[in-house]
Amino acid sequence: MTGTKRRALATFLGLCLAGAVGSAWAFPTKPIRIVMGFPAGGPLDQHARLLSDRLQAQLGQPIIIDYKSGAGGTVGAQEVMRASPDGHTLLLANTGVMVINPALYSKLPYNTLKDFVPVARTAMQPLALLVNPKVPAQTLSEFMAYAKARPGQINYGSAGNGGSSHLVPEMFKAATGLFMVHIPYRGSAPAFTDLIAGQVQFMAESIPQAAQYHKQGKVRALAVTSRERSPALPDVPTVMESGIKNFEVVGFYGFLAPAGTPKEAVNKLSDAFKAVLAQPDIKARMVAQGADPAFLGADDFAKFLALEMPRWADVVQKSGAKLD
Repeated sequence: MTGTKRRALATFLGLCLAGAVGSAWAFPTKPIRIVMGFPAGGPLDQHARLLSDRLQAQLGQPIIIDYKSGAGGTVGAQEVMRASPDGHTLLLANTGVMVINPALYSKLPYNTLKDFVPVARTAMQPLALLVNPKVPAQTLSEFMAYAKARPGQINYGSAGNGGSSHLVPEMFKAATGLFMVHIPYRGSAPAFTDLIAGQVQFMAESIPQAAQYHKQGKVRALAVTSRERSPALPDVPTVMESGIKNFEVVGFYGFLAPAGTPKEAVNKLSDAFKAVLAQPDIKARMVAQGADPAFLGADDFAKFLALEMPRWADVVQKSGAKLD
């Protein structure tokens, strides 16, 4: 075989190999299924629907939202954990599913850091610290003084044991030394109703509902738990502005894939989320839903989860909350 023929054959084989490798890593090749462990109509569902059309345009495949509700998001997490690790099935999860449940359930059927590959954190969700308007406190420092003078006489409501509306006030109590009594409800709606009625005096609630009733004068927002002020409550200071150093507590929304998903697929998905979140109208609509755009890529999201898990585990342990 002449040198020219050998070079031609080598070139041909190289092109064939490149084509084989390229086809092996072609992604996505079918619709992307986003699984969430909660019913339709809730905050996570709104987040998924907000992103899905633009994500479809970025990836060139349909986006299917699949609801697998139950056990505080555990059912949906298991569904994704067992899915084929090819990048076509994603879990949309929040703080509760990924970092609180592992501390609440002694027999949780998944391990956040071992059974999933983080793809992208897409949002952070601060809370507002609220009081009934009859409480004679216009600022968080005034409320702290009022509560300190009445140990055990201030009740705070929550949507139930182990949720953020329970654990954030526990963090607040730990940071301030206040003694307040927890009154758990079955959901945020009845807790909020009793806050407005004065049956409980204090509550941590998501920004949209807090902002709505604060503006109507039915509750008073004293502070928000994020590092920066919320666009929905621009006149309400942060907890840190109110004098409690390093108090930043926010929930998050993020997407994860089954463990073993190829890095190439994870990176392409992560880049797609980054592009969608950079669009100004998406940012504005997300803020209106009560979440702040806060993109982290796959590696940074993994580091974030590793730091958040022990933080929330500590407050769960101190609160005594357990769900099994």
